Amino acid sequence: MEWLRSHIETQVLSLSGIALGQIDFTQPPGDPGLFGPDAVCWRVHGDFTSMLVGGISALLLQALHPLALAGVWDHSNFRQDLLGRLRRTGQFISGTTFAARADADWLIDKVRRIHLGVTGTAPDGRPYAASDPALLTWVHVAEVQSFLQAHLRYHNPGLGAAEQDRYYDEVALIAERLGATQVPRSRAAVATYLQQARGGLYADARSHEILRILRNAPAPSALAQPVGALLVQAGIELLPEWAQAAYGQSFSPLRRRLIRQGVNRLAPALRWAVRNGATQKAHQRMGLAPRT
Repeated sequence: MEWLRSHIETQVLSLSGIALGQIDFTQPPGDPGLFGPDAVCWRVHGDFTSMLVGGISALLLQALHPLALAGVWDHSNFRQDLLGRLRRTGQFISGTTFAARADADWLIDKVRRIHLGVTGTAPDGRPYAASDPALLTWVHVAEVQSFLQAHLRYHNPGLGAAEQDRYYDEVALIAERLGATQVPRSRAAVATYLQQARGGLYADARSHEILRILRNAPAPSALAQPVGALLVQAGIELLPEWAQAAYGQSFSPLRRRLIRQGVNRLAPALRWAVRNGATQKAHQRMGLAPRT
């Protein structure tokens, strides 16, 4: 069993930001980082399974915005190195959530500098810039809304309304540090924001190519292939129904039930196996036992 546990953990951590080896989440002792262990985001961002499902869903939701999609398409090598993109994104999320303050500040400053070079013209003729405050807000909202929905579906459906609002209020700090403005900070504000954004969202050929790439992403091992396929399906199924329709996706009640049952049966094994993830190391830094 110990061999199996270690094997699963190695596979999981190979997909995370920890694999980059640039942050020591255990140091310095007692440093709470930007949020500290009592923050709701420590709970929401602390579960690998729901975060991966949410991350897949977030990427597809973000890709419905033509300017956000243009920036990724023109300035990212995700088509050649999806795993690298996953690790870098994972490092930013885990680092700004769980790392010590200096490491979180370093990551935010690094991404702000990268954004300054991400400019161009979208296929519809509009200029884009990754540093555009409105575009930063869109990317943030698509991301954290997906993370929270995945958490509610696959980890803690009992997370209260007040705590959900607190989550949005907490993580708005990161978006604002990156340059976003008018960031929604509650469930009601997020719902209103998404409803207002829908008129400018659509799936084009490049959006569908991102979906294809995700579905055909290489797995760390042959055993991980069906797991990855299940999580991608769960990410698509997590999308709002209007976003699923934009991609031409639909799920029968039976298929939805099978996907959710599959993830809910997989998740406990992953939680059992991972003992050295960012959340565990951060709790160690604070001298605390990790929360479940």
